[in-house]
Amino acid sequence: MENMEKPFVLAVVGPTASGKSWLGAELALKYGGEVVSADSMQIYKGMDIASAKPSKEEMKGVPHHLISVIDRDTPFSAADYVKMARGVIADILSRGKLPIIVGGTGLYVDSLLNNVQFSEMKSDPAYRESLYELSRTRGNEALYAELVKADPEAAESIHMNNTVRVVRALEVIHLTGRRFSELKAESTAEESPYDSLILGLNAEDRAVLYERINMRVDEMVRAGLVEEARAVWSEGNMRTAANAIGYKELIPYFEGGMPLDECIALIKQETRRYAKRQLTWFRRNERIRWIMTADFSKKYEILEKSEKAIENYRRV
Repeated sequence: MENMEKPFVLAVVGPTASGKSWLGAELALKYGGEVVSADSMQIYKGMDIASAKPSKEEMKGVPHHLISVIDRDTPFSAADYVKMARGVIADILSRGKLPIIVGGTGLYVDSLLNNVQFSEMKSDPAYRESLYELSRTRGNEALYAELVKADPEAAESIHMNNTVRVVRALEVIHLTGRRFSELKAESTAEESPYDSLILGLNAEDRAVLYERINMRVDEMVRAGLVEEARAVWSEGNMRTAANAIGYKELIPYFEGGMPLDECIALIKQETRRYAKRQLTWFRRNERIRWIMTADFSKKYEILEKSEKAIENYRRV
């Protein structure tokens, strides 16, 4: 039931390629809303194809926020996202519109809606750079092993190839002398300022989702993914882009060490693995109301289920 004492915000989450962007825009049209992206890659300028940013046609005239607003070489954390998103949400609410959080970055969504409190922690640039150097010289596996040793619980929630988050977790441990997972648990003690409903979009059969992922990667390649990735690679600054699936898998092709078709197959594999990790994250959240479908092409059915869930939640 809706809490009338707090502003209501809606969220649409789910694995990659599940149709979150489409559903978010449709619900915004229905309820007079505006979309606030919760995607750790779409927030950066460039990388449009790799991060599957919605096109103008897909936005359907609905205002979309926090897409292409940060330079690619600028560090950006979950704390930065929450601060920025809160300001955008306040502006949307002040105009009598419904904020609709749309994205697959579970850390961003949870931090925002659960009112995670981020401490103003100092950084240690020299230590941080030593961790990046470890990753460059010995690989992500060696860097990740350090986190597993220091904080196994934190390691479970951070993927080995998410170098930025692995480095930050180790830096926090280094600076505080405490486990990153302990500090994270303490950060959720304050009540959320929002009354939120979270809809999760997913396939009843995972094979259906995986096939949709494969098809979307093919569409991205036809749209110019290889050319986009090559342009970024040629700049020589891949720190942020290395976290975007669809870029790092193409590097062996650019360097002449792997055929293009094998690299594309690897992109599909890594995207499927990413979807699995997203679902693992979101399934821990018992508040999510799942909108399941046997066929993603049945958009009217998906929209009808979503509207029913919203109306049931807001009913007094």
